[in-house]
Amino acid sequence: MSTTTIPQSDDHDRLANVEPEIKAEILAEALPYIRKFHGKTIVVKYGGNAMTEEKLKHGFARDVILLKLVGMNPVVVHGGGPQIDSALKRLGKEGNFVQGMRITDEETMEVVEWVLGGEVQQ
Repeated sequence: MSTTTIPQSDDHDRLANVEPEIKAEILAEALPYIRKFHGKTIVVKYGGNAMTEEKLKHGFARDVILLKLVGMNPVVVHGGGPQIDSALKRLGKEGNFVQGMRITDEETMEVVEWVLGGEVQQ
């Protein structure tokens, strides 16, 4: 049986100061979801912003490990919004968004495929 180590961060020290009653409340709130999704495959998006900040990277990794430790089967899919926006800007093109959703024309799709298939997946 393999063991998994959860990366340590400042969050660990911060949780040391949380009252036991609060920790119990958080666990009690999480348990129905843990039971519901135990043994299930869970798709988790690793957003482009989380890829650029060390603290978010560690927190994301810790959360995915936790999902596995409680019996879920996480599958990670990546985003890449900031990287796509940067590539578009370098090409002199601006992204088009409606209510926070990217609207992608054919030319932009080529850039998205290039960024997500090459730059981000590395």
